Amino acid sequence: MVRLKDIAVRAGVSVMTVSKVMRDASDISAATKARIRSLAEEMGYVPDSLAQGLRTRTTKLFGLVIPAITNPIFARMARAIEERAHENGYDLILAHTLNAPEREEACLRKLLSRRVDGLFISPVYRLAPTAPIYEEIRKNRTPTVILGQRAPFCSPFPNVAGDDLPASYSATKHLLELGHRRIAFFAGLAAAPWSQERSEGYRRALREAGLNVEDRLIFTSGGSIEDGEKAALQMLQECTDVTAVQTASDLAAIGAANVFLSQGLRIPQDISVVGFGNILVSEHFKVPLTTLRQPKFRLGVAAMESMQKLLKGERAEDKRLPATIVIRASTGPAPAKP
Repeated sequence: MVRLKDIAVRAGVSVMTVSKVMRDASDISAATKARIRSLAEEMGYVPDSLAQGLRTRTTKLFGLVIPAITNPIFARMARAIEERAHENGYDLILAHTLNAPEREEACLRKLLSRRVDGLFISPVYRLAPTAPIYEEIRKNRTPTVILGQRAPFCSPFPNVAGDDLPASYSATKHLLELGHRRIAFFAGLAAAPWSQERSEGYRRALREAGLNVEDRLIFTSGGSIEDGEKAALQMLQECTDVTAVQTASDLAAIGAANVFLSQGLRIPQDISVVGFGNILVSEHFKVPLTTLRQPKFRLGVAAMESMQKLLKGERAEDKRLPATIVIRASTGPAPAKP
């Protein structure tokens, strides 16, 4: 392993001079810096990040805690955060919660023990108003940005999120304008604020159209293809007059659409389907999916901008980015007979 002393011997300077070059000290000339850095690179010198961290009291590490990188929504967001972190000289430690509170706590404690300089967290939502691990993060004063809507247990931290209520409202309005009056809604998990907002957007559009919000047309679907399939099968058993289905996620919409097609229903001639998220597969599904385009990459960029403010000791404001409707082949006029 190449040491500063080895570089100093080759360069004919003191170890202190080499150390100052590596720290980019202002009292070393640009020519000397260029010569020693070139020599260090030629010799294969790798800085000791642990030693640097002890000197600067930073680790140049961020923790990113999300449900799973396999979820396309988080994949794009994580890429944006990693790219911006790399540009600023930081590395990223990725941890998966799999939507389990116990695993989330274990992940966060491990990251705190690594003394990360900041945390990006997509929370595991729960109905409890407090969560001990989030209180610990607050007391530890670790800069933290919440990815998604805040709940009471994570309210002290700034967040970046999509503006889900108006987005969901616009999707229901789209179906209403096509003549649909029997619109089912496949909601996400009840404890998740994003699910609540998307449900409220659906309800608000129906009320403004003078229609009753019927609880029997609302089904819990979670956020996976399997959840969407289960909700679709339940709906087909209980409600035979539905002409359109609006879902809280693209994956649930794809699961539902698969069931409808397997049951001999035509999309959109017999039933229209709307998703939420605009993941890549939604455009390339067998019936291209009408959906809400979430600004996934821009949300990651916004999260890093908030983190940079926190690292400077500045206040980071909450950010809401709008989602826009993308109309594709999965929605059409309501059929004359359901």
